Amino acid sequence: MNSSRPYLVRALYEWIVDNDCTPHMLVNAEFPAVQVPQGFASDGQIVLNVSPSAVRSLHMDNEAVSFEGRFGGVAHSLYVPVGAILGIYARENGQGMVFELEPSLMEGDEFEDEAVEPDDQGPPEGGGQPPRPTGRPSLKVVK
Repeated sequence: MNSSRPYLVRALYEWIVDNDCTPHMLVNAEFPAVQVPQGFASDGQIVLNVSPSAVRSLHMDNEAVSFEGRFGGVAHSLYVPVGAILGIYARENGQGMVFELEPSLMEGDEFEDEAVEPDDQGPPEGGGQPPRPTGRPSLKVVK
């Protein structure tokens, strides 16, 4: 199944702009293939103003967000893979969403194919429904 992150980023962007707010994107500046001005990153992260008035040639797809923006009066082309987006929110009120870190492919990492064994036991008792997870879901408020 495809990641929901690019769809959520696009939807939240549109929602923030439709409400006359300024969309800001929190980005992991150290994620592979990220192209942002490193001099403006702090602790490996950078906050980007992606409002229509602040950027040119904004393109969002399932792989990345790209656009042209100015930093210190100098134009830069930015490229942000979707996995590097840590959050998107409205500057005015902080409403938006923060995403969990996504594992990235670093040089030297390898995938191991895990064989999936068929379950010979058949469906579980109780109408074939899988067991429900126990415990409370948890959310963090980030300010």
